[in-house]
Amino acid sequence: MIKSILSIALFGFSAVAAQAQDTLEVQGTSPALYISHIVKKGENFYSLSRAYGLPPKEIAAANKVSMDQGLQLGRKLHIPLTAANFSQKADASGKPVYHKVAEKETLYRVSVNYNKVPLDNIRQWNSFSGDGLKKDSYIIVGYVKAAGGAAEAAPRPEKVKEKATAAPEPVVVSTPPPPPAAKETPKKEPEPTPAEETSAPVAAAPAPAPVKSAPVSSSTDFEQLYEQQTNGGKKTTSEKGPGTWFKSNAVGKYYALHNTAPRGTIIKVTNPLNGKSVYAKVLDVIPQMKANAGLIIKLSDSAMQALGSNETKFYCELSYED
Repeated sequence: MIKSILSIALFGFSAVAAQAQDTLEVQGTSPALYISHIVKKGENFYSLSRAYGLPPKEIAAANKVSMDQGLQLGRKLHIPLTAANFSQKADASGKPVYHKVAEKETLYRVSVNYNKVPLDNIRQWNSFSGDGLKKDSYIIVGYVKAAGGAAEAAPRPEKVKEKATAAPEPVVVSTPPPPPAAKETPKKEPEPTPAEETSAPVAAAPAPAPVKSAPVSSSTDFEQLYEQQTNGGKKTTSEKGPGTWFKSNAVGKYYALHNTAPRGTIIKVTNPLNGKSVYAKVLDVIPQMKANAGLIIKLSDSAMQALGSNETKFYCELSYED
């Protein structure tokens, strides 16, 4: 009886750890597709089962490990991608699985290697119409369905932390906020509000027009705040994955929506395809909508343009205060 209770407790408490895995990159070719997972502190077969939608025994068997032995910290596991936990339907949802494009690789070859996924599905997931692929870029080839059908983890509660350099930010809403209270200082600049969160999904929005008034160098003050918050880059945490944009009235500064960084946090966003980076200030969490499933950040349109991207969704790397 006690052993059963302990097993259930371990299953619940360690599920969150497995969902913190970095961007999922597909390995192998069909029908033997899989993703790699490095065992982190607190993870076990049950937490991996919940995160990847496979029975614990199947994960153990795929890696020739006995469940009685447990998992060793830092061990590299193969997580099979099967019909039970991997969807390549047009309306698939969950955590996206990426393929890194090789030199001279075509969209057709990607389709053949990964279960002959329809070309139109790949175009839809990655928001492009042609067949051309760029070397070393990342494209979505399907979605992992976690146990219970959860599309994405709910955002963690906001950290309670004093920041000497960041003043309280207003809550982001879909309409302009009411006039500031009497206590607001005259020098306080109102933060922009995303204009698209209650309208059509991001994927259907037109590409933003160029904003020449917001070059990268205009967010120097955010860069200085980033250096202060991260102690010169010594105290940082990082993420990799897909991002998108929202329409904003910000001119000369860049803003972001993020699920775990507190409001006022400065996030360094890098486009690995061209090496460009911007520093964006967090306004609020990403709204829980189907169109936002799997996203790690939403940037204001001027910030996205400064990164040199004109796609509705783009792959990026994040760095912010640990």
